[in-house]
Amino acid sequence: HCLSVRAVCQREIDCDRGNGYSWKITLLRNYWKSKVKREWLNGKYSNIPSQNSLPEKSMYPMDVETWGEILEAELER
Repeated sequence: HCLSVRAVCQREIDCDRGNGYSWKITLLRNYWKSKVKREWLNGKYSNIPSQNSLPEKSMYPMDVETWGEILEAELER
């Protein structure tokens, strides 16, 4: 699980590990974020007509760099 989360959230995982968090805590801190980020990057939410159409688990607090990655992926589609 840790490696699959790191594949999507490498910067976040490396930062948490560098700050001394255990793998267990790092996974708990980043698991849902990685799922949501992967769905955004894969285009699951590319053609949503309104915010009311978004599934309940489609949002998660993300930093500017993450949203930049998502927006770049959208521009490439």
